[in-house]
Amino acid sequence: MQTTRVLAALIGLGALGGLMGAARADTVLAGLHHHTTVTSTITDNGDLNPYAVVVAPASSGKIQKGDILVDNFNNQSNLQGTGGTIIDYNPSTHATTLFAKIPQNLPQCPGGIGLTTAMTMLSSGWVIVGSTPSTDGTTRTKGAGCLLVLDSNGKLVTVWSGSHINGPWGNMAVIDNGSTATLFVSMSGFDLPGPEKIDPATGKPVILNKANVLRINLAIAPNAPPKVTGQTIVASGFAERADKDVFLIGPTGLALIGSTLYVSDALENRIVAIPDASTRSASAGTGKTVTQDGQLRQPLALAATGNGHILACNGKNGQVVEFDPASGQQLAAQWIDSNQAQSPPGNGDLFGLAMAPDGKSFYYVADDTNLLMKATP
Repeated sequence: MQTTRVLAALIGLGALGGLMGAARADTVLAGLHHHTTVTSTITDNGDLNPYAVVVAPASSGKIQKGDILVDNFNNQSNLQGTGGTIIDYNPSTHATTLFAKIPQNLPQCPGGIGLTTAMTMLSSGWVIVGSTPSTDGTTRTKGAGCLLVLDSNGKLVTVWSGSHINGPWGNMAVIDNGSTATLFVSMSGFDLPGPEKIDPATGKPVILNKANVLRINLAIAPNAPPKVTGQTIVASGFAERADKDVFLIGPTGLALIGSTLYVSDALENRIVAIPDASTRSASAGTGKTVTQDGQLRQPLALAATGNGHILACNGKNGQVVEFDPASGQQLAAQWIDSNQAQSPPGNGDLFGLAMAPDGKSFYYVADDTNLLMKATP
């Protein structure tokens, strides 16, 4: 771990403790005291800006159960929406290998390749990842993108695109039954202009209320790639806007507890609940607000914990926030990236996170240093 990051984290944690007091004993964050560097996420072709973090649920092909998959959104020129690589880190051997390298100019994917936080691995071994591509690093040249299906050796097998898929963006929530699966993916690209289109009332890029969450039902036959059997928009009307620094801002985090889907609505600085997400036949709109403002600072990726809580990482500072979705109470917050080079510390550094198999730790990426990190007791 870099010394500067350790010292900054300690300073940040001390300041936060003074503001909030001790975290509740029943929270995951109360038990986490160490933040360690796991591996670099930069690949041999220079891709960088790690986004998705996925813990492998099974051993298949090149992947061992418990491996960590991380993808990159930028290419070696640091242009957003142009990265096409996925790394595989094995916690047992500490080896980091290249799992997949997808060509940037892929004709089957409208606009090409720029891998996002919309990534998962199914127990059947298939890896599914979203692309929200650009050619100049901004939404000015954004393509509709696609969802890519890879086998467990990193080979591209099929591509899903169409009218329902435009800017697959946030971390997926998944129901995996082996022979069938259900994916929930936020789509944040519909009609999104370039960042130069400014709303005169705010002085910021225009906001469109066109982002949604798409449910995709899959059938998975033995030795055959997943087949889409249905698509339903289960939530809609979320705010989205272009951003010159972070490409776009829209609903990013998805977490499923029971039949309720929780969505991080970044521009409204809140988490909302979508009831009956796995069975509903129509959109619930923007759902019901569960928690808003407080310690949230443009919440991004979400991860459900074993104790029924949810972790949300902030886009506007280096904190992760733990809240109770039943009551909406924000229970704890912890600095996991206190890089003083940004203001506020860690601003723009966090994106993807995922719970570790032990249920007590979690993995996350630090975009500022292109590192996979782990928070542990």
